[in-house]
Amino acid sequence: MKKNLLLLLAALMLMSCGNKKQETKFEMPAVDDIVMYQVNPRVFAPENSLKAVTARLDSIKALGVNVIWVMPIYPIGKEKSKNSPYSISDYKAVNPEFGTLDDFKQLVDSCHAKGMGIILDWVANHTAWDAVWIKEGHKDWYTQDSTGNIVAPIPDWSDVADLNYDNQEMRSAMIDAMKFWITEVGIDGFRCDVADEVPTDFWKDAIAQLRKAAGDRRIVMLAEGTKVENFTEGGFDMNYAWDFMHALFGVMDGDDVSALFKADSAEYANLPKGKVKLRFTTNHDESTKGTPVKMFGSREAAMAAYVVTTTLHGGALIYGSQEVDYPDSINFFHYVPVDWTANQDTYHNFQQFFKTYNEHPALRKGELKPVLAEGGVIVYEKTLGNDRYLVMANLRGGDDVVFDTPEGWTDTQAFSILHRDEIWNMKPQIRLKAYDYYILKLKN
Repeated sequence: MKKNLLLLLAALMLMSCGNKKQETKFEMPAVDDIVMYQVNPRVFAPENSLKAVTARLDSIKALGVNVIWVMPIYPIGKEKSKNSPYSISDYKAVNPEFGTLDDFKQLVDSCHAKGMGIILDWVANHTAWDAVWIKEGHKDWYTQDSTGNIVAPIPDWSDVADLNYDNQEMRSAMIDAMKFWITEVGIDGFRCDVADEVPTDFWKDAIAQLRKAAGDRRIVMLAEGTKVENFTEGGFDMNYAWDFMHALFGVMDGDDVSALFKADSAEYANLPKGKVKLRFTTNHDESTKGTPVKMFGSREAAMAAYVVTTTLHGGALIYGSQEVDYPDSINFFHYVPVDWTANQDTYHNFQQFFKTYNEHPALRKGELKPVLAEGGVIVYEKTLGNDRYLVMANLRGGDDVVFDTPEGWTDTQAFSILHRDEIWNMKPQIRLKAYDYYILKLKN
């Protein structure tokens, strides 16, 4: 009997070791390898949208995405409400409109099982007027006027109450709430709303504690803001490339294309090594004004703009609905149905682009060498190790544009890696049609 028990114990131990070897532990991608997809739950379903997002993860993953950012899922305040998801009444709960906490946990687990990270929107600047903290009597956690009334951050944000960062108890409660989503739910970081308006020393403390709470798991912190202090003092990994986006809008509207090189250089001039600017052609804020197709004039123009935006320095973001060219503006305060079967040619264009982007690291983190910026034509090299790439785009409509082939590329052969690796025999001049874009890899 004793011998049999020992044999059974040994067999169980072997099975246990075998199972451990088969386990696949999810690891968040490095910040400069991120392809981020912004999830607005209100374009997925009018109710139980967290389940609807989970059901679409295969399609999102198939784009080439490795991190999703989910807009606020918390209960929305009812007092002075505009139905904004950024007016939060309880930091540790889920809005019943979207589903339950278990639904969100299932979304997190499903993302990890498919090899994608998930970060959650966090609003540290303000809460709803009927937030749990106010109901619990923590009036001193809020900014007050001379008569003792809680105030809004700015008049236009009348549906939210401004938090008082001079109060240490509030700071501790905020960090505790953020830890909940890291340790109890398993998310991989936060996108922090209006981060520039929250004291940098708070972010320094919060992010240090969140990383400690995450243990050996990598978390990614994205600041909605542009302050370099987000990086040098606060501890963020990424922040917004607003200046580049505005320069892009100007170029697509007629400004000289050299403005893109200037904006890119300025944004990265003081950036610490390993930090990344998030680049985009739209997001939930911009989408309230119109779609990239309408802003840039055509699908071809929108795609050319996106390729340039994300290959100059990486940090790619796609806003959910962008991949199917949703035709109208999206008010994220309300449900807006999106037809995910529409414009599959655009979906496949994004899919092919991100496949190339992910397979060729130089496109997102190689050394940049500006080559040409003339009229609407922008040309630049990206180099990593022995691999050399040439990115070319014509950001104008109208006539074809002809320009001299860059030095070192004439009389060579190159793969056009966005176009089924067709081989180009490089001649002395290159012709681009309206909104043409190409990525060439020099044949070694």
